[in-house]
Amino acid sequence: MNKLIQTIKNIFKIEELRKRIGYTLLLLIVYRLGSFVVLPGIDAGALAAAESFRTATSEGLMGLLNMFSGGAFGNASIFALGVMPYISASIVIQLLGIFVPYFRRLQMEGESGRRKMNQYTRYLTIAIVLIQGFAYMKSLQMPSQGLGPEVFVYSELGMSTFMFNLVSVALLLGGTMFVMWLGERITDRGIGNGISLIIMIGIIARLPHAFLGEITMKFAGNGGGPLALIVELVVLFFVFVAAIALVQAVRKVPVQYAKRVIGNKQYGGVRQYIPMKINAAGVMPIIFAQALMMIPMLFPGTGFATAMRYTGFWYNFTFAILVIAFTYFYTAVTINPTMMAEEMRKNNGFIPGVKPGRKTAEFLDAIMSRVTLPGSIFLALIAILPAFATMLGIEPSFASFFGGTSLLILVGVVLDTLQQIESHLLMRHYDGLMKTGRLKGRSGM
Repeated sequence: MNKLIQTIKNIFKIEELRKRIGYTLLLLIVYRLGSFVVLPGIDAGALAAAESFRTATSEGLMGLLNMFSGGAFGNASIFALGVMPYISASIVIQLLGIFVPYFRRLQMEGESGRRKMNQYTRYLTIAIVLIQGFAYMKSLQMPSQGLGPEVFVYSELGMSTFMFNLVSVALLLGGTMFVMWLGERITDRGIGNGISLIIMIGIIARLPHAFLGEITMKFAGNGGGPLALIVELVVLFFVFVAAIALVQAVRKVPVQYAKRVIGNKQYGGVRQYIPMKINAAGVMPIIFAQALMMIPMLFPGTGFATAMRYTGFWYNFTFAILVIAFTYFYTAVTINPTMMAEEMRKNNGFIPGVKPGRKTAEFLDAIMSRVTLPGSIFLALIAILPAFATMLGIEPSFASFFGGTSLLILVGVVLDTLQQIESHLLMRHYDGLMKTGRLKGRSGM
């Protein structure tokens, strides 16, 4: 306890770190306040009273979008689309860097290429927002959402339906671009990755309400009482520990650099390691798999939809297989053993016992395939844990924190942010956050 208190004191002794943390908290508060600003022409009270709409935005794909936006999607806020269009655009541009030669060249041009890639990402984000914005406004006005005319009061503002949709989409576009700006400012002048922190704060915002709902359920009727709640929290703790192990686990591949003598100085001759991550794909396989698992929703009332219900065997079996498949796919797309081998060759590096060039690329590819298998299986188990938690009687909104995207994003972002804080402490010759070793985030070595 004394160690923790001293570490907190050390953090606030560093003026730059103190300012960065304060700046980050300020912008996150701005984001949370903006998520409650409802689009003009919509009655916030009537929207909150619509039971069917609240149910729709807590399940399936809409529930996933609502989670990433911190509830702004269900509030019909100006931040309703959040950073999801930007994330989608980033994934598309990243994939283009693998399959399109022009974008592959940009990736290899260093800083100038990165700036061009970011510019293309922003343009694509605008296009995605325009498409998703009109689709969002159209879905709000569908009778199936249970939103009656009392919710939409744009006629009182002198707007037609067309003008209401046009203004709303423009505000949604402005909201998404503003959220992107907040994320970039946090990354540049704050602490941690801004976009990731914005997603994380939206997820955390749901935790108090979900926890209170779970407490109410446990103390009502045959809910199990305090003992059942304590058991759930203990299990949740061990699930978090397992997720941390998954995020941080690496297979170190030794790399030896040849000695070079230039003048009176010797360069190279040192041994380093390439950290091959057990879960190099992160949370993306779960997101891709969840998107495909929304297909049964297109056939409501059919035997297919019934067999693929959320807590059913076939749903979770299919979901797990998709997560494993997408883990291999995304790892293959994002990690290029041939490029890694070429970079080592250029820097006079080699893996002991392995010939440079093609043999090195094959060796790295074989190792990545082996470590990805247990990582993908573990990731699949984490993905389906919320369904098992729901089947065991845990309130669905609280069960989502037992695995899936919520858990992995929370763990990954927290580790990355703590790693940056520790770097500032060590740079000023203070002790780190751990008694032994150094803290590693998703990008930690």
